[in-house]
Amino acid sequence: MLKIALPSREGIIDEHFGHCEYFTLLTVDETRNIVKEERLTPPPGCGCKSNIVPVLVDLGVSVLVGGNMGEGAVMTLRRHGIDVVRGASGPVHDAARSWLDGRLADRQELCTSHGHHGCGNH
Repeated sequence: MLKIALPSREGIIDEHFGHCEYFTLLTVDETRNIVKEERLTPPPGCGCKSNIVPVLVDLGVSVLVGGNMGEGAVMTLRRHGIDVVRGASGPVHDAARSWLDGRLADRQELCTSHGHHGCGNH
């Protein structure tokens, strides 16, 4: 079984990993079918500083499919053994299916905004 985390807001990929409303967690079987969906609400604050990454690891997440994110978040996820796929958008199930079907590869997009979203290199 494979578990994918997708930073989400109202069923859509949230462009800001560190400030997403929740993570959609999808469990995928060996035939690449989604067999379970869960929701994980992160603690307030920046995602990479809120200790959410070890929680994702403890839940068995091995892939994070998201929009863009800061280099610090990418490195933290990868250091914990979670593959990162950036460049996703739209409904979470569509993004997951695109990745599962091989139509979505990491676009290596880094969030560089230092405005009110505060994702920067967090």
